[in-house]
Amino acid sequence: MDTSEVPAPGSPVPEPVPVPETPVGGDRMAECGVILAPGLPEPPPEVSAESWVLADLDSGAVLAAKDPHARHRPASTIKVLTALTAIRELRMDDTIIVTQEDANQEGSRVGLSPGVTYTVQQVLYGLIMRSGNDAAHALAMKMGGFDATLDKVNALARELGALDTRVATPSGLDGPGMSTSAYDLAAIFRAAMHEPAFASIAGVHNTLLPGKPGGPPLEVWSDNQVLLNYPGAIGGKTGFTDDARHTFIGAAERDGRRLVAVLMRGENQPIRQSQQTMRLLDYGFGLDASAPVGELVTRSPRPSPVENAAGDSPETGQAQSSSMFGTVGWPLTLIAIAAVAVAGVLALRHRRARLAAAARRRQNGDHP
Repeated sequence: MDTSEVPAPGSPVPEPVPVPETPVGGDRMAECGVILAPGLPEPPPEVSAESWVLADLDSGAVLAAKDPHARHRPASTIKVLTALTAIRELRMDDTIIVTQEDANQEGSRVGLSPGVTYTVQQVLYGLIMRSGNDAAHALAMKMGGFDATLDKVNALARELGALDTRVATPSGLDGPGMSTSAYDLAAIFRAAMHEPAFASIAGVHNTLLPGKPGGPPLEVWSDNQVLLNYPGAIGGKTGFTDDARHTFIGAAERDGRRLVAVLMRGENQPIRQSQQTMRLLDYGFGLDASAPVGELVTRSPRPSPVENAAGDSPETGQAQSSSMFGTVGWPLTLIAIAAVAVAGVLALRHRRARLAAAARRRQNGDHP
């Protein structure tokens, strides 16, 4: 943990993100190590990331995974969630006048110029293509400020069922309590790719943005080597901080199938993360799509009526969710047993009351 993750003086230390009682996406998503359907070949040995997910963008089927719900720092891959929030909050033709504070953000920057007016769409290009922390800050200010934006992106994560995720900075710079998982990032990216505004930006190799006053336009190239070099690539997001290490999202289409690979806490060994992502995508296109090990949810699990009465929150994971891989929440068997027990007690009390009343009538000469 470095100083960027230490809470500000007077601020509480964030509690760990609650772990759902039943894993989101199916029971196998709780397993550790590599998760495969029986009979499938082992994943490429060059994929050395500590956690990864390989999934179908259209059906949501998880084809293979490794520690999918392990919590790691996201680095700039969390910008996908920031972008999705902005797309749902703002119009693409809304304007943003960049400030000096925006331009001074630490880390990677696209090069937005103070005093220059950009559209939201143009700032999103800088956010996704060049991982601009200046773009992330500008969008956050447009959405009501730093704290208001964090509230919005975290609310959207919960809405999407990304229950491993807590965002501490809209740019992905490490902050107190920052957390996500390969599973969550895959689900978030899937939701984003269903937004035409995001999908069109994610697939762009290069574009021009307004430059400094009186100067030439700013030429922007994507920093995603999968997008630039992998046949059929349709988008993704890169990420790196000293604490998060390398994080990567890459997506591609082949023979009518669209897959996404998410890698977390990786190193450029034995090959670079972009190359590991390409190997994982090649592996995924060779797998049988009819044998998934889980699914990417599209919304947060809903509480059951029993839990609503008790005031439980979906964030605890004690919730009902219809799924091809089972039910999320309190086991229905336990609920049924409890209901039978209560009914039995009530029936016994009723029978005892009837017997006592009959005995009194006999003593008084009444007919039963």
